[in-house]
Amino acid sequence: MTDARCPAAHPEDPTPCDGPPVVTVLDAHNAGANGCEHHGARLLASLEGGRVYPLPDAPEGSAIRTFKAAADLRPFPWRGDAEQAAPSLPSIVDSLH
Repeated sequence: MTDARCPAAHPEDPTPCDGPPVVTVLDAHNAGANGCEHHGARLLASLEGGRVYPLPDAPEGSAIRTFKAAADLRPFPWRGDAEQAAPSLPSIVDSLH
């Protein structure tokens, strides 16, 4: 077993993946990352103008499940309530690279 996580998992997010990458999440500038539904939703919830698309071999409904899950999350859910300010980076996706 590996400790590697999907590319959409933020380095500060301690949660494990819920499966293999099945979606691509893009920010408003079309920078993006592939991710499992769990981390895709967490990333999408943290973006303004973000979009989610299924990967070609994704199970039916992966993108819509990710979209719906993101709607129930606060931005940057891995941070404590005191740290809700947006990061200084121009795009959160930049921090994933």
